[in-house]
Amino acid sequence: MATWRRDGRLTGSQRLLCAGLAGAFSLSLTAPLELATVLAQVGVARGHAQGLWATGRRVWLAEGPRALWKGNGVACLRLFPCSMVQLAAYRKFVVLFMDDLGRISQWSSIVAGSLAGMVSMIVTYPTDLIKTRLIVQNMLEPSYRGLSHAFSTIYHQEGFLALYRGVSLTVLVYMNLEKIWNGPRDRFSHLQNFANVCVAAAVSQTLSFPFDTVKRKMQAQSPYLPHHGGVDVHFSGAVDCFRQIVKTQGVLGLWSGLTANLLKVVPYFGVMFSMFEFCKRIFLYQNGYILSPLTYKLTPGVDQSLKPQELRELKKFFKPRKLESKKPTL
Repeated sequence: MATWRRDGRLTGSQRLLCAGLAGAFSLSLTAPLELATVLAQVGVARGHAQGLWATGRRVWLAEGPRALWKGNGVACLRLFPCSMVQLAAYRKFVVLFMDDLGRISQWSSIVAGSLAGMVSMIVTYPTDLIKTRLIVQNMLEPSYRGLSHAFSTIYHQEGFLALYRGVSLTVLVYMNLEKIWNGPRDRFSHLQNFANVCVAAAVSQTLSFPFDTVKRKMQAQSPYLPHHGGVDVHFSGAVDCFRQIVKTQGVLGLWSGLTANLLKVVPYFGVMFSMFEFCKRIFLYQNGYILSPLTYKLTPGVDQSLKPQELRELKKFFKPRKLESKKPTL
């Protein structure tokens, strides 16, 4: 199960790589569920047989099996820059909230983490919009050929601000629901922590889903796309989008696609944590703390509190040196 505390036996780059690979694997596994969620939110599936399996089958038959992973490449590519920006921003905010003695309160740390998350989200938001556009388009008649082509096309046709359509809703949701993820974790077991995170994710996503639905519709809508991007309602802004959804589909229309979204919670976090632990064991073995990358059996005689650089320096100091035989001199 996942490691919840930051492990000082890994370097910063190793932790980042572990998180990136784990996120990419979990995103790739749950990509078909993400596709079904986005199509239901945007309304592309409206007028067809609805439901998770019906949507997946329709996309498979119409565009081929690869279409179930539309937009997943962009989602995976944005993980590393998003994590790097968030880490850099977090360090800056932590320094800002520190007192004269270099201490920071838990509440200030939470605020710093929330602000860093919002900064990284805003910086990488265009990739999220492009992911939505790639998901809703038909692969057999694509409007965008990839990330760079989509970015260039949207910028020239709709302007720079179009890349941030719906970003205000994301910031609003992030500010109000981020605190759900910051509960005390040290007193729980790994299994309890995993269950708590899954429940927190399900609750937060259910509460924020109407805002996410409106955001997806705003991201997909464009006069330059066939059928205006497949959006099932016409609107002039976020508030009007809420109004039109309730008017045409009822209040429950704001939660279209929620089932597929909740179904991916457990496999997403399960794969992510398992992959993170596997990558972590590889680096711990490489750093010299454990005997095998397949187990957590510790290397005898190694102080586990030492950081990787400290352990390497210590090994260099105690490295056995071959005594050179000296020739007798007259």
